[in-house]
Amino acid sequence: MKFSEQWLRTLVNPPLNSEELAHQLTMAGLEVEENQPAAPDFDKVVVAEVLSVTRHENADRLNVCQVNIGQVEPIQIVCGAPNVAPGVKVPCALVGANLPGDFKIKQAKVRGVESFGMLCSGDELGMPDGIDGLLLLPVDAPVGEDFREYFGLNDRVFTLKLTPNRADCLSLSGIARELAALNEMTVPVPARHDIAESSAKQLEVVLDAPEACPRYCGRVVSSVDFNAPTPLWMVRRLARSGVRSISAIVDVTNYVMLELGQPMHAFDLAKIEGRVHARLARGGEQITLLNDKTIALEPDMLVIADDAKPLALAGIMGGGDSAISAATQDIFLESAYFDPAVIHGKSRRLGFGSDSSYRFERGVDFELQRTALERATELILDICGGESGAVSEACASLPVRHAVNLRVSRIARVLGVSLEAGAIVAMLERLGLRCSLAGDVIQVQPPSFRFDLVIEEDLIEEVARLYGYDTVPVRPPLGQMSMLPQPTGARALPLIKQGMVGCGYQEVINYAFVDEQWEMDLAGNTAPVKLINPIASQMGVMRSTLLGGLIATLQHNLNRKHERVRLFEVGRVFLRADNQLEQPERLAGLAYGPRVQEQWGAAAQAVDFFDVKADVEALFWPRPLRFEAAPHPAMHPGRSAKVWFDDKLVGWLGELHPNWVQKYDLNRAPVMFELELGILAASELPQAAPISKFQAVRRDIAVVVDEHVSVQALLDSLVSEKISIISEIALFDVYRGKGVDAGCKSLAFRILLQDADKTLTDQEVDGAVARLVAAVHEKHGAKLRM
Repeated sequence: MKFSEQWLRTLVNPPLNSEELAHQLTMAGLEVEENQPAAPDFDKVVVAEVLSVTRHENADRLNVCQVNIGQVEPIQIVCGAPNVAPGVKVPCALVGANLPGDFKIKQAKVRGVESFGMLCSGDELGMPDGIDGLLLLPVDAPVGEDFREYFGLNDRVFTLKLTPNRADCLSLSGIARELAALNEMTVPVPARHDIAESSAKQLEVVLDAPEACPRYCGRVVSSVDFNAPTPLWMVRRLARSGVRSISAIVDVTNYVMLELGQPMHAFDLAKIEGRVHARLARGGEQITLLNDKTIALEPDMLVIADDAKPLALAGIMGGGDSAISAATQDIFLESAYFDPAVIHGKSRRLGFGSDSSYRFERGVDFELQRTALERATELILDICGGESGAVSEACASLPVRHAVNLRVSRIARVLGVSLEAGAIVAMLERLGLRCSLAGDVIQVQPPSFRFDLVIEEDLIEEVARLYGYDTVPVRPPLGQMSMLPQPTGARALPLIKQGMVGCGYQEVINYAFVDEQWEMDLAGNTAPVKLINPIASQMGVMRSTLLGGLIATLQHNLNRKHERVRLFEVGRVFLRADNQLEQPERLAGLAYGPRVQEQWGAAAQAVDFFDVKADVEALFWPRPLRFEAAPHPAMHPGRSAKVWFDDKLVGWLGELHPNWVQKYDLNRAPVMFELELGILAASELPQAAPISKFQAVRRDIAVVVDEHVSVQALLDSLVSEKISIISEIALFDVYRGKGVDAGCKSLAFRILLQDADKTLTDQEVDGAVARLVAAVHEKHGAKLRM
């Protein structure tokens, strides 16, 4: 919303300068986006009259002019403008004037002829008007008057960045009403001057769609002078509001829209057949609008029509076939209220909008139509002459503005300021709200122009605006704070992340929105949680695994020549279970490239399953994990395993499936894992224990078992014996070949035995080892290899 400060001050003139006025509006919620001068600075420019024009004797395109500048004697000026002529009035820059662009006017000789100034165009004064030549002024312009004063250039143009709920401030009267309330001045109410009927011409108005158009007012104004010029003051106000002057009648409708906030339209009466209807469009109808676009009307579009055809697209734009022109003698003025729901979305659908649609889709005062019609009629009669007919008005059920209860105690609680009920009532009444006080409750009746006041919080905001956001005292928040309990035996998330970093991984954060194909490939998920309004086509579902984001980040790094990549992420996944949405947190990791950084001390070897297995085991240390070979949709069928912790499935570990290695254009398979964070966090932390002073004893046993017996099964059986003096059992060799029967394998285990209180005897060591051998023989048929 752009407007002239001078125009605003004709309605309400608070004792504030321009900067203070802009600050006050901004702090009241009407943000002033720009505050610019109406014209650049210049001086010593006056209104002048050209008395005579003669051809320059030494130049074909120059003229020598005698110019009256309001002094005793005229001055001589050489001018090359094509529209200079005797009798015209134009701005004249005198000798010593400073024009925009640091251009100074000096006495000069032009092709041998003295020139004592310069006749100015709009461009030369920083006021582009699109005219090739001088800026021509009205014939009644006072000669000799300072041009800035005459043209009202000591003005500023404000641009408001209004929020959609403040449609009441899309007019000068609405802004003036706000300023009056803020400065405790009289609220300017648009005065209505009913115009006496001087013509019998009248059109009947019919509401065929009363829900979409509850009120429609119209009036015939006959015998108007279409060619009457728009007054300079109106042209200036329109221009500074960003509206181009077209013709006097159109300018009046635009002026009333800016002044009161009511969009209006003028039809050529001669082009209307029969009655005027406000109805929904019919199938197959078309209309050519004022912007020369022909559109096919749809059934949800509201039109203004006569008995034969559509005349305008209601609330958006008039039709070309009913537009006024130089031949127009009689007009039909329209002033209507349209339901915002009918106008919503039409401008976007059509690909263009208008000042009218901008206002109607946000909401127009439904009590303003008759006032605006009388105001427009008054201006047209003053400027274009003519005779006014009676007002034709049709009205159905108008919107109802329900009263809202406002609690004084609630204001104090929300704003942190205790205000007396009487002061609150006075504030709200300055905004045009009717109030009644009963105890702690103020019943507030919003006016017709405030669509945004619906609930108690809306009124609290109004009190805050008028009281002043910058006057609300700043107080620190008060509240009891206490330390939240943190179980000492659980692993905190920062500690888990620190463990990952210690293993050489870097944390990444990826979107929870992923490609639906990722879910099919990496999780076998055929029914992911879909987004209703995804931010991108490739981010249409919620992830059920973190692996997709890690692979995408790996691709990103490989494309930038990073050969060794270690990544991990902590985040939620989204799963459906029994028609419920679950959002567990998980920890996932990925390792790719060489086992160690390139160096002279170690040969280059690619990271493998067992390297990452060791990293996973380090997260749960000192508690052991169990690994069970099993297939996973994202992983190599023979190189993936379930991870078990205390008989709970905690996650998966394995290499990426060869199909996905090829599909995602990777040189080799990364090794990945994904763990349930809740189980990991609940695992107990390592506990300090005294270090034994006695030397550990090592015994190695090699057993032969069937090929199908897993190492994990043997380890489980060994650990289940729970022999207190055994501190470690680990596999260190697997052998198949000479000396081992076909279909069998030899597994060698390292066993460390140690006691914290004494040196172990051979009998104790041999007894413990014998128990272990007996356990695996009994459970798995294992035999000691000789």
